[in-house]
Amino acid sequence: MEFNIALLPGDHVGPEITAQAVKVVDEVGRRFDHAFKWHEEAIGGAAIDKYGVPLPKEAVELCRKSDAILFGATGGPKWDSPGSKNRADITLLKLRKEFNLFANLRLMKVFPPLVNASPVKPEFVKGVDLIILRELIGGLYFGEPRGIEVCPDGKRGVNTMIYSQAEIERILRVGFELARQRSGKLLSVDKSNVLEVSVLWREIATQLAPEYPDIELRHMYVDTAAMELMSNPRRFDVVVMENTFGDILSDEAAVLCGSLGMVPSASFSGLPVGKVFGLYEPILHGGDRIKAGNDVNNPIGSILSGALMLRYSFGLNTEAAAIEGAVSRVVESYRTWDIMEEGKKQVGTREMGDLVAAEVLNAR
Repeated sequence: MEFNIALLPGDHVGPEITAQAVKVVDEVGRRFDHAFKWHEEAIGGAAIDKYGVPLPKEAVELCRKSDAILFGATGGPKWDSPGSKNRADITLLKLRKEFNLFANLRLMKVFPPLVNASPVKPEFVKGVDLIILRELIGGLYFGEPRGIEVCPDGKRGVNTMIYSQAEIERILRVGFELARQRSGKLLSVDKSNVLEVSVLWREIATQLAPEYPDIELRHMYVDTAAMELMSNPRRFDVVVMENTFGDILSDEAAVLCGSLGMVPSASFSGLPVGKVFGLYEPILHGGDRIKAGNDVNNPIGSILSGALMLRYSFGLNTEAAAIEGAVSRVVESYRTWDIMEEGKKQVGTREMGDLVAAEVLNAR
């Protein structure tokens, strides 16, 4: 099988970590006889330098002709002057809007060798394997009116949380479909005891549930969910929520995995059934920029994003599992600095990519 992938490495550590994901996916191609065609274009600061804008038409058109997008990281002091309308770090927001990527899946999987890497006690994180599904292009981050205004008694900041019935319904349907592919359980997180938007959210979730009789739907307040993620994370499987809640809780849940650098994500424009167009990226957006270029950042989040791409955009479940299995076996002995433990060998970005790629190719 042959697949065309838009490769958007971006800036800082973006090229470093995406190079490792490409390396690993190419080894999957060799082992399973697939052809992955990578088509690279500049975005973010690199695109500002080349084209004068952070998301050039060349990158957009490349994405339109591709089966999926692998994204690295964008932005940095050179291109991100406060107040600028041409900031490199707005690239991802523009891509999400351009391709209507309204559903963001973040996989929180604790590999058995890493149960001691998390600051949470091993007995709590052992066996954790959950998805946080976040609505991505609506809510508080995009609602109008917004801004800072001058009032008689001083300045006032305004942001608006707003969701339509259609926006809520479509993200919930993604949640139901993901639950159907996993344990058959869906948790909807809201704040319906305070927010009218959440009242509507819970109402629509409840109305949709009879269409999915094989799925057990539960509801939970966001503050309770935040506490339960740390104290009882194994009770979660697929968890769906609005944009702001999802942004915060997914970063919190990454602690369970030992590091933000371990967590992949996928953003979809439709239901994750069959082969769906998606954008794949590590949630750390490239790692620690200060360490960029020093071959130390953890590429596993990017590598696992490649696995999500194989699973959801290409329908290659066995191949995706091969990458996840290779990662699990490699981290038994080798670690990057952010997940380092006594008795393990510390390696850099490129060596971690090499080790996972070799394990994918050689394991049987």
